[in-house]
Amino acid sequence: MKLGILGTGMIVKDLLPMIDQLKIERIKLLGTKETLQETIHLCEQYHLDGYELDYENMLQDDIDTIYVALPNFLHYHFAKKALENGKHVIIEKPITANLNELKELITIAKEKQLFIMEAMNIHYLPAYQALKENITKIGNPKIISFNYSQYSSRYHAFQEGNILPAFDYHKAGGALMDLNVYNIHGIVGLFGKPLSIHYLANMEKGIDTSGILTLDYGHFKAISIGAKDCQAPVMLTLQGDQGVIQINTPINQLKELTFINNQKEEIKINKDEQKHRLYYEFKEFIRMIDEHDQKKVNDMLNISLIVSEIMQEARLQEGIVFDNDK
Repeated sequence: MKLGILGTGMIVKDLLPMIDQLKIERIKLLGTKETLQETIHLCEQYHLDGYELDYENMLQDDIDTIYVALPNFLHYHFAKKALENGKHVIIEKPITANLNELKELITIAKEKQLFIMEAMNIHYLPAYQALKENITKIGNPKIISFNYSQYSSRYHAFQEGNILPAFDYHKAGGALMDLNVYNIHGIVGLFGKPLSIHYLANMEKGIDTSGILTLDYGHFKAISIGAKDCQAPVMLTLQGDQGVIQINTPINQLKELTFINNQKEEIKINKDEQKHRLYYEFKEFIRMIDEHDQKKVNDMLNISLIVSEIMQEARLQEGIVFDNDK
C-alpha cells in the first residue's frame, strides 16, 4: 500500500505512532497552510515520505490509497475526487454525511473497480470476533443495551456560541454521528438490520448533544445511547434468556467480555493482544486490497449502508438536517 493521509486531527495522531507496524510502502500527509508546522512536525516525527498542501498534487502522486480523516462533511467530496483519480479509499467514520453520498461513492468505486472502506475498527477487533462467536451463549436475545457517553471538552464552548465541527449541523456533527455510530455499528454487525428504529435526542442549536436510539428486532429490542453533553461509566450488556454478556469498555475499545449465566457463573473472555485498536482494521484493509477481496469489501459496505440508513432516519426524526442533505 502507498497511502495518502488527509488531515492532522486526533485520529491521525492516534494512528501514526503504530503505522510502522503495518506493511505500508509509502506514506504522504495532506495538510493546510494553517496546519503547515504541525504537518512538517508529524512527517519528521514519524519518518513519513513527505507532505502536500494541495490535494490535486497528492492525487497525481504515486499513491494508491487515500485515507480520508477529515471532518464528517468533507468525507464525500474528498473521497469522490480520490475515486475519480483511480485511488482506493478508506474513510473515517461516519463514512459519509448521508445515505445518498455513500451510494454514489459505491457506484463510482464499482465503475472504476476500486475499493471503498469505512474505518470502523470494531469489526476487525479480535474481541469483537469473540463476541460474535459467543453471542449464542445468552440464548434468545431479549435486551441489548450499549451506552457510549463521554462529556466533550468542546461542549462548554458550544454552549457559549463557539460551535466546532463536532457540534455543528452545517458540518454533519452531533452525538449520533460522533459517538452513537460506534454502538450502531456494533449492534448491526451482530444482528443486522432492525425492523424499525426511533430516536429521542436532547437538542441544542439544531444538533443532538445526546440521544437514545431504540432498534426493534421483533423478538428482541436494542438500545443505543450516545452522549457528548454528559458522561457515565461505560456499560454494554447483551441480555438473553440464558444469561448476559457484559462489556465495560466502549465497543470500539473492546478487549474483554464477561458471560454470566442464569446461575451467576462467570466466564471471562480476554482477547487483548497488546496491539493498538486501529492496527487490526488497517492490517485487514491492506490484505483486502492486496488480495482484491471484493466479497469482504462488499460485506463490510453492506453494514455501512445499513448504519448510514439508520442514522439518517434517526436524525431526520428529530429534524436534524445537514448542509450535505441539501
